Amino acid sequence: MRIGQGYDAHRLAEGRELVLGGVTVPWDKGLLGHSDADVLTHAVIDALLGAAGLDDIGARFPDSDTQYKGISSQALLRESFGIVKDMGFTVINVDATLIAQQPKLSPYREQMQENIAGCLQIGVNHVNIKFTTEEGMGFTGRGEGIAATAIILLK
Repeated sequence: MRIGQGYDAHRLAEGRELVLGGVTVPWDKGLLGHSDADVLTHAVIDALLGAAGLDDIGARFPDSDTQYKGISSQALLRESFGIVKDMGFTVINVDATLIAQQPKLSPYREQMQENIAGCLQIGVNHVNIKFTTEEGMGFTGRGEGIAATAIILLK
């Protein structure tokens, strides 16, 4: 058994879609980044790569490489999972937390879980996603950005 931990954060900006866990959430701002800036999926990718003893998302999919400009983070997760699967690992479970003051994300939980489970070829009951605010503190609490953490167990 191997465990990996991931974290990601992106600034909110006008003129961008808000994509979290592969779900486009209706909101007046989106996350700024080279890809779709899906912080939840990025945290899961880093946890997955870390559990397998591989480099992080930035090293594997650098923002200096134009082929990743605007790419779906779900595609990056599927590619990362393929690498880890080829190493002989299977994903046991994922536990993740999205940190955002707004918008309310719980209505999208099930779809986010389904999307991540599909990319990792596991049952949706093996993916847990939680949501929290920071009570108005810090960059997420002030609505300047959104962050996510994730833990993955591999066998």
